[in-house]
Amino acid sequence: MAKEKSKSRFVYVTYIRSTPEEVFQAITEPEVARQYWMHENVSEWKPGSPWEYRAADGSRAVRLLGEVLEHTPPRRLVITWAFPSDRGNRAKHSRVAFDLERIEDMVRLTVTHDDLEPGSEMERGIAEGWPRVLASLKSFLETGRPLATWAGKK
Repeated sequence: MAKEKSKSRFVYVTYIRSTPEEVFQAITEPEVARQYWMHENVSEWKPGSPWEYRAADGSRAVRLLGEVLEHTPPRRLVITWAFPSDRGNRAKHSRVAFDLERIEDMVRLTVTHDDLEPGSEMERGIAEGWPRVLASLKSFLETGRPLATWAGKK
């Protein structure tokens, strides 16, 4: 019997001066997400429903996709996450959990991205991508202005 390779995990925690409802909406509503993420998260947001991460430009190209595993607004959202080319290969699907907790006038947002292949393109991409996206989300919700986190990036 072959030994299963261990998967890696990425966890990011940030505090946002906002409400859980506003943060949850910013993650799940396409018209809000495009303002700080330059992409849209599109789904019916019901467990078992498909989820797509689409370019917010005219192409509307699907960059990532998955399935909604858990949807408990405004506290928790869990989705699978994969490149479109890996749609049929469940072994290549990772998992993202967004956990929101109100702390006084802030929200502690914990993003846990696990079931990642160590050293994979996906792992490298999310290790750089999540900090940028979440910094832009925080700025957008607190000031109304997102960050140009990919400025100068090729």
